[in-house]
Amino acid sequence: MNDPIGDMLTRIRNAQMRHKSTVITPASKLRAWVLDVLADEGYIRGYEKTTDANGHPAIEISLKYYEGEPVIRELKRVSKPGRRVYMAVKDIPAVRQGLGVSIVSTPKGVMSDQNARSHNVGGEVLCTVF
Repeated sequence: MNDPIGDMLTRIRNAQMRHKSTVITPASKLRAWVLDVLADEGYIRGYEKTTDANGHPAIEISLKYYEGEPVIRELKRVSKPGRRVYMAVKDIPAVRQGLGVSIVSTPKGVMSDQNARSHNVGGEVLCTVF
């Protein structure tokens, strides 16, 4: 697998299209950090670390719905393995005039765009959520 974050985002999108309550993805620290930001911003209920059928570590993500519709309307990968996107703190985009969130990997950890601005750090823009 070349793009583990892209794979996780696609699994979330596909599960929400089928109105699943949970989705399982292979575990990694970066995936957990991205899920921490999604949970803090209120886009998912939460996640827990489990093991899959083969005994490999996995993460079970609890998806969130409001009035039968998924809370996450749009989930886009910005920085990809073939084209990394780095931005200074002043260049980090506001998603839908601040209604959405950019998830940024900074030297101080993975955080939302608003936290990155408050800590005055830039970094790699992993994805945008609305």
